[in-house]
Amino acid sequence: MVGTIVAFIFRDQIVHFLELPLPKEAADTIGHGNKLIVTGITEGFSVFLLISIAAGFILALPVVLYQTWAFIAPGLLEKEKKYSVPFIIAGIVLFVIGVSVGYIVLRYPVEWLVTFASDSFTELLTAGSYFTFVAFFMLAFGLVFELPLVLTFLAQVDLISSRTLIRKRAGAHVGLWIASTFLTPGADIYSPIFLGVSMSFLYELSIIFIKIIKK
Repeated sequence: MVGTIVAFIFRDQIVHFLELPLPKEAADTIGHGNKLIVTGITEGFSVFLLISIAAGFILALPVVLYQTWAFIAPGLLEKEKKYSVPFIIAGIVLFVIGVSVGYIVLRYPVEWLVTFASDSFTELLTAGSYFTFVAFFMLAFGLVFELPLVLTFLAQVDLISSRTLIRKRAGAHVGLWIASTFLTPGADIYSPIFLGVSMSFLYELSIIFIKIIKK
């Protein structure tokens, strides 16, 4: 709630920042001073509210991760509980990096989707559809970048090991690249490549983390 209120105060700046990946071709379909379209009397407010909730969740991420750890911690041994602070810090850093990479890549699927059927249809780009797409796209990247944290935690509770990840490396990479095509909406070739490379890198990084921590 606190994060949402703070984000709502700066809603105009957040909206402007999220509109930057829109291609120049979108200006012709938007019109009205190059502003996104709303189709109902309440849609403008609801779009601002949803954006504020999403941004508020990101601001509250340290608390969310702490509460997640606090829920899990009673079932862990004392030697496992000492990783609480690194767990929270790593989770925040990885999520922020993932969202940042998602924002950088965002312009490719947006440009492809906006221009794909421009010769056949007049597309009215509404604020609700655009920001929903942006939210899910960036959230997918943010969650995917938590992969090393999840795998390292599973190794700490002895559910997996670095040897298991190495033995199943080939199949895991194939599965991750297939997943990258489903997690990135749009048919551009750049988004799945960026996400696939990121997930493969994170998988290998998880193996290194597990070896260091277990040692």
